[in-house]
Formats: sequence, C-alpha cells, structure tokens
Amino acid sequence: MSPKSASDQQFSRNLLDVLIRAGLVAVLTIYCYLVFRPFLELMLWSMILAVMLYPLQRRLAARLGHHEGRTASLIVVVGLLILMVPIYLLGTSLVDSAQQVMETVRSGSLHIPPPSESVANWPVIGQPVHDFWQQAASDLSGSIEKYRPQLRELLLGLLGKIAGIGTGFLLFIAALIIAGIIMAFGELGHRSAHRIAVRIVGPERGELLVELCTATIRTVAQGVLGIAFIQMLLVGVGFVLMGVPGAGLLALAVLLLGIIQVPATLITVPVIVYVFSSEGASLTTIVFAVYSILAGLVDNVLKPLLLGRGVDVPMPVVLIGALGGMVASGILGLFIGPIVLAVGYRLFWQWVDDQPAGDGSGGTGSAG
Repeated sequence: MSPKSASDQQFSRNLLDVLIRAGLVAVLTIYCYLVFRPFLELMLWSMILAVMLYPLQRRLAARLGHHEGRTASLIVVVGLLILMVPIYLLGTSLVDSAQQVMETVRSGSLHIPPPSESVANWPVIGQPVHDFWQQAASDLSGSIEKYRPQLRELLLGLLGKIAGIGTGFLLFIAALIIAGIIMAFGELGHRSAHRIAVRIVGPERGELLVELCTATIRTVAQGVLGIAFIQMLLVGVGFVLMGVPGAGLLALAVLLLGIIQVPATLITVPVIVYVFSSEGASLTTIVFAVYSILAGLVDNVLKPLLLGRGVDVPMPVVLIGALGGMVASGILGLFIGPIVLAVGYRLFWQWVDDQPAGDGSGGTGSAG
C-alpha cells in the first residue's frame, strides 16, 4: 500500500469520526432542547427578573448582614404581596361586572337607545351600523338570537384571553420565585455568565458582553416597565379621586398600553369625555382633565431620561429592539430584542473598528 493511499484512508477515518461525533452532539443538543423547551420561557423570565432585582438584592443584603438567602426570600415575598393586589382587584372586578351583566339580562331591564340619524351618514360603515343599532334597540332578544354564533365565538375568545392573562400571572409568580433562588447565588451566577461569555467571544470581550446584556435588561426595565408603572399610578390616582367607574381596570389598561408602547391617551381622553358628559364643566372636572392629559403624556418626558441610560449603545437602538422584539415574541421579546440588537450593534462596530493601521480611519467610525 502506497503512503498516499494510507494517508487517504486515515483522512477518511478521521473525517468519519468527526462526522459521527458531530452527529451525536447534534442529537444530544436537540434532545436537550426538546426536554428543556417547556421551561424555556419560565427560565428566561426568571433570569431577566433576577438581573433586574439583583442591585436591590445587593443593597438590602449589605444592610441585613450579607444574608443572601434571607434577602432574596424577603424580595420574593414582598413581590408576591404586591402582585396579589392587582390580581385580586382584577378578579373581583371581572366577577362583579359579569354578575351585573347577568342580572341586567335576566331582569330584562337592558335597553339600548335608538341611534341618531347622523350615524347613517358615516362614510362606508354608517348605514350597516345604523341598521344593526336600530334592530338591537327595537328587538334586543331577536338580535341576540340572530347573532348567537358570532356572540358565542366572541365570548369564547374573550374567555380565552382572560385565561391567558391568568396563566401569564401564574408564570410570572413562578418566575419570581425562581429568580429569588438565582439571586441567592448571584455571585456564582455572575462568574458562570462571565465564563460562558469568555468562551464565546474571548477573554477581552467576555466581560463587556456580560455588562452589556445586564445593562440592557435593566435599562429596559427602567425605561419601559418602570415608566408604564409610574404612568399607571399617576393616572389611576386621578381616576380613583374622581370616582371614575372601574378605575382599577382602567389603570391596569394604562399599564398594558405603556408596556406595548401605545399612548395612554387612548384611555384618558374617553374618560375625560365621560366625566364632562356626566358631571358637566366645573373647576374640578377641568383640573381632572388637565391632570389626566399630563399624566397620559408623562412617558414622553421620562423615556428620553431613562431609556438607554447606562447602556453603551444609542437610545434608538434599545427602543427599536424593544418594539421589534415585542412584535416578534410578545412581552418576553421586549427584553430579548434589545439585548440581541445591542449585542449585534456592538459586535458590528467592533468589527468595523478592527482594521489594520493602514486601512483607513479605524476606531473613528463607532457610533457607540
């Protein structure tokens, strides 16, 4: 056998060994993913919450004698108590509203006023809306019977959405408990994240990658969730003091709109119109209207101050990542999107700046 033939056979055996090992690793990886997939969203939320709350954990631990476990348990217990208040209010409001609707329907006291003639003059949809409204006003039971299949699908869809909200609350509670466990071993987790980042991008950029991901999560928490929560409190206080019906649910709607980056004026303006139509123009209603408008626009002032602060990328990159991630992956994408976009942005400019000395103005093109 010639040396060349022996070399070819050795190369073939080595190649076959590599392919078999790669195939086994791929099978193991895929199977691990299938096993872990049901818990993936829960663990991502847990890590995000742990990163968000860890600075609070450090400050409290310093005052409580550096008892990491006790501090994490305290944060989890307080967080659960805070969560239970809106869950209880939302549940009782939904039950009360459902009971009122059922009692009104059973008593036969539900009456719909006839539509104004101007409704028929609305462009495109005016006449169909007028006809449907007129039929419901004259024969409500007949209209319900006529549109029973559509109403059934609508109610089933609404119940599904409510069930989804309940599942989301349970997921968030479980994630908060697991986040407390992660925070109790925060230093070990930080070292593990650093080792993984060093293995992926090298020792020079590993720490920068960990800091960038951590800062992005916290700035999104401050600039999106924090602002939405502040806005909910401001608007909710005004609604409660004014005695607006369903003030708790309306404040919760303001929170959800703030998270998905929709203006809170979609809630505040109709409420202002309702207050003026029911109580008329007075000093109280005018002050309420001005306050509600300012509270609904407070995110425009706070967002430039908080969003992007502490992150070594421009604020538009973080905002685009939050919006795009939320469109792609829901609320979880609100955090994953900015992290991915910020890391990609930094890696791109590092690649641009990583040029030989004679190839141009290396190091001057980075926008970060």
